[in-house]
Amino acid sequence: MHQPGTSDGMNATLRANITRLRERDAAERANAPRSARLASAITDFAGSMRFVAIHAVAYGAWIVINLGWIPAVPRFDPTFVVLAMEASVEAIFLSTFVLITQNRMAAEAERRASLDLHINLLAEHELTKVADLVVRIAAHLGVSVHDPAYDEVRQDVAPDRVLDALEDGEAP
Repeated sequence: MHQPGTSDGMNATLRANITRLRERDAAERANAPRSARLASAITDFAGSMRFVAIHAVAYGAWIVINLGWIPAVPRFDPTFVVLAMEASVEAIFLSTFVLITQNRMAAEAERRASLDLHINLLAEHELTKVADLVVRIAAHLGVSVHDPAYDEVRQDVAPDRVLDALEDGEAP
């Protein structure tokens, strides 16, 4: 359901946050070390259909020529040892570039997970304060709130205790 005054249901704060995060991502990519940008570019290309097509044509031609199916072209690797060596060396380099890119992506995911955790803890704390305020307003207005769940909601979550419980295998 769209919010009033918006064409796509997003408010101005959400739009601004999206814009800031996109700008930050672009700035981080632009300021990444040259080696990381190179590894990412190579990994992006190696993961494309263009890469597959180039290799299908190149390896296909190599095989066809060295099987002797084109008499006008002399065989240069009849045992395919050079092809196997070339493919192995390429695989070593490509796997290294993929690992470099995955390490960068894992670090980025870890930063975002940390941001999510901090925002969630802040939101939890703020909601706890709001719940406490609502209960106090209800009491001031003479509205009875006798639900044990409200007492629980009014307590801050201790993230270190939650982690300890999860690590000990206790039910949350």
